[in-house]
Amino acid sequence: MIVHSVYNFLKVKVLAAAALVAALACPAAAGQLPSEPIVAAGGRLTVSGDVSATMSCAHANTPPNAAACTPDTGFFNYTDYKYSALRLFRVDLIANVKDTRRLAVLAEVRSENAGTPSPYGLYLRIKPWLAHDFDIQVGRVPPTFGAFARRSYASDNLLIGYPLAYQYLTSLRPDALPANADELLRMRGRGWQSQFSVGNTVAEPGMPLISALHWDTGVQLHTAASWGDFAASITNGTLANPLVSDDNGGKQVAARGTLRPVPGLIIGASAARGPFVTTHAGEAAGVAAPNSHFTQTAVGADVEYSRGYYLVRAEAILSAWRVPEIAAPYIDAPLRADSIMVEGRYKIRPGLYAAARVDHLGFSTVTGTGRTDSWDAPVIREEVGGGYSIQRNLQLKMSYQHNSRAGGRTKENVSAAQLVFWF
Repeated sequence: MIVHSVYNFLKVKVLAAAALVAALACPAAAGQLPSEPIVAAGGRLTVSGDVSATMSCAHANTPPNAAACTPDTGFFNYTDYKYSALRLFRVDLIANVKDTRRLAVLAEVRSENAGTPSPYGLYLRIKPWLAHDFDIQVGRVPPTFGAFARRSYASDNLLIGYPLAYQYLTSLRPDALPANADELLRMRGRGWQSQFSVGNTVAEPGMPLISALHWDTGVQLHTAASWGDFAASITNGTLANPLVSDDNGGKQVAARGTLRPVPGLIIGASAARGPFVTTHAGEAAGVAAPNSHFTQTAVGADVEYSRGYYLVRAEAILSAWRVPEIAAPYIDAPLRADSIMVEGRYKIRPGLYAAARVDHLGFSTVTGTGRTDSWDAPVIREEVGGGYSIQRNLQLKMSYQHNSRAGGRTKENVSAAQLVFWF
């Protein structure tokens, strides 16, 4: 309750401040796009921004329709916002309001496809000791788990698509539960619109392993040194379903640490555990305490190495969800999903680079009536492309993506272009 009250208070104050600064900056911006963050109130308020426009064409894998330009009818790039990540216009406004050297309010207001702006991140940062790199953050805080979620801005992504673990929708939902293994297998490969008979029976998008499009609400501790850093958090939601308000009476605990043993090398490890089934869905399943048993547990490892013109990254994630055993044939084991991603970049010349990513998402098996299969359809994604800096803070990216899935619409190719501006 305290965290939620702080969040609501910050939301009103910071959105008003950010809107005021944006309005004051408009006359200057009318003549020229800003190239640096806007600083006001004697340096106590800093506003920056990130704008990206992405267009794409999906192509059938075989003639005669291979050259046709269509939406992502395979739903490989859809998100839980019901948008395609490759057909998206996104505007971010980021504000940093410093009260004192020890206190600051940070907010990110986001609009997608000209929708109503909403707070993506909004938190109070407290520095108890000025001599140490340690802070406490309260509100809708940055992600603790994983590497990609910390660089998911369009300007930080080497390519245009998202890694599968952070975007691809599985069939699982927090508010709707499969009654048995047969029902779960019927939704295999249908994460963009899954439907179950227990809880909310309306068809809705499922969850990714980790949402890169929402921040969770809670408390986060962070400390850093030259050789690495460490963060830990307690939040209302889970990796797959970040929340503002708690929906099941439980809390997620997450932690992440990184090491920098030599210049250019970063090694990271993450872990998280929290209840994901809503109270309403648990009650519909006849479960008294969904917050204590039906959890998402995840571990992850990542590495990054850069030298000269090269940058290489890899990230592996294992997630497991426990769901109630409601009816036969029972789902009697955690539903596991594993993801591994490798990507790289090569700088061809100043302002021009080429990049590639290979991504796999797999699932454990369940046994239904006369059938044993993975509970969701495994996916492989390959994406190649590159970027060109028109100016320091204006970048054009192009990519070509191939998706293949062992279920539903099995293959799809997508070509995309993205223009990114930031200040």
